[in-house]
Amino acid sequence: MGTVPISLLSFLSLASLLITATALPLSTSSRWIVDEDGKRVKLACVNWVAHLDAVVAEGLSKQPVDAIAKRITSLGFNCVRLTWPVYLATNDSLASLTVRQSFHNLGLQESIAGVQSNNPSFIDLPLLKAFQEVVSSLGNNNVMVILDNHVSKPGWCCDKSDGNGFFGDKYFNPDLWVKGLTRMATLFNGVSYVVGMSLRNELRGGRGPGQNVNDWYKYMQRGAEAVHSANPDVLVILSGLNYDTDLSFLGNRSVNLTFPGKLVFEVHWYGFSDGQAWADGNPNQVCGLVTDKVKRKAGFLLDKGFPLFVSEFGFDQRGTNVNDNRYLNCFLAAAAELDVEFALWTLVGSYYFSNGVVGVDEFYGLLSWNWCEIRNSSLLQRLSFLQSPFQGPGISDCRKHKIILHPSTGLCLLKVGFMGPLKLGPCSQSDAWVYSSRKVLALKGTYFCIQADELGQPATVGIICTDTNSQWDTISDSKLHLQSKTPNGIEVCLDVDSSNTIITNFCKCLSRDSSCDPGSQWFSLVDSTIASKLISPILQVNTVLDMFGMNML
Repeated sequence: MGTVPISLLSFLSLASLLITATALPLSTSSRWIVDEDGKRVKLACVNWVAHLDAVVAEGLSKQPVDAIAKRITSLGFNCVRLTWPVYLATNDSLASLTVRQSFHNLGLQESIAGVQSNNPSFIDLPLLKAFQEVVSSLGNNNVMVILDNHVSKPGWCCDKSDGNGFFGDKYFNPDLWVKGLTRMATLFNGVSYVVGMSLRNELRGGRGPGQNVNDWYKYMQRGAEAVHSANPDVLVILSGLNYDTDLSFLGNRSVNLTFPGKLVFEVHWYGFSDGQAWADGNPNQVCGLVTDKVKRKAGFLLDKGFPLFVSEFGFDQRGTNVNDNRYLNCFLAAAAELDVEFALWTLVGSYYFSNGVVGVDEFYGLLSWNWCEIRNSSLLQRLSFLQSPFQGPGISDCRKHKIILHPSTGLCLLKVGFMGPLKLGPCSQSDAWVYSSRKVLALKGTYFCIQADELGQPATVGIICTDTNSQWDTISDSKLHLQSKTPNGIEVCLDVDSSNTIITNFCKCLSRDSSCDPGSQWFSLVDSTIASKLISPILQVNTVLDMFGMNML
């Protein structure tokens, strides 16, 4: 806890260097977000909260703003989803209140002292100016910013009766909302690193008729046009219904906007979105059901040619929440498969004031309560493979292949040496694999394939790839188990031992048992066009074999 592995640090340093190469502003090309040069830019974001009662970006009493921004880039993120309330942009009395006054009104004397110590230049700034300074610090550190209108009235989000849920709700006046969007878009017009605006977080409930599709189109299209008119450079990001879990209505009715090349959709996906299903049910079955639901309600937009931004996902980083732990393995597999943009909830280690409580510890927070340490360093390794794109315009000229991801570690399957062993290692060093129509997993450019040799023993690599022990089925409801048969007919699945060596074991959790965890046996075959590590010439036997027509795959 709190210590980042050296190998991971080198990868993250590379990621932060790649951020500076982005040619802004951003736009869309079919399902991809691209820079001015037409090269894909993957949004690898973290949420930073600034919409609560104090209307001050959290953590400024704990660490200097520049140190926080630098920490974000050092952890491999290229983007922050920065939250804000409508009233900050529409209520001049609130916007002109100083940071000191805002804290004083809430009785937060300790926060005043903390900001005076860590960010003295902020303490007497008006709230709106303080918000701008946070954005400036992020930009100065090569972090792109997405401005997320989280609520109207400052405070915690979200429930159906908080008055912030849907157009026409107690605190959600559509005209005031459009005014706020327009002012915020205008304020940051010409600020290149403000790359997007998310129009509204988690539409839901509301009084009167409550959430409905017709009002969604009416007001979201109006808000989108207002933002684009005020700031044509930013991406316009639209959320769905039911706490931003449902965009299925877009399957039958498109958004009608006057401008092209800027529209992105966002979706949220948490373990608690499905109650305690992950803990109470069989993980394979729950993963299959929930993944299919997310694809049906939001993932289909990728096939329709729109980028999809998972603008909130997260889990209890103490590691003791079974529901969240199981969910995260499934989420990471799906996010890699779909190669989507994302924003982790949350950067925040603690809040000044939330739901009437001072100094609340945020267990979903990437940083610790004092904003000094990493709360769960293993998460960084598991996220690192997601922070870079797998494919898209300008990424690589390589032909599409597979990388074999192990979601519970964030590592990928590598072949070590001439004939193995197969081990887990950094996905940046992943071998390129081909999954043939005969269900053979072969090293791209060779005739070497993965084989099941003996129960409980390491999987092997061989060149006789016609037997059943070279065929691997994706089984279980999750489709994340890779199953084969040993030469003596025992059905086995790929697994990982304590040294990260790939072995074969009996397949786990294929029944309705809810007490088992199949995470060690979950592998995701992810499409990629990233150039793989070079293969030794001795392995490249296909040219000779092709001369004799010996295509065994």
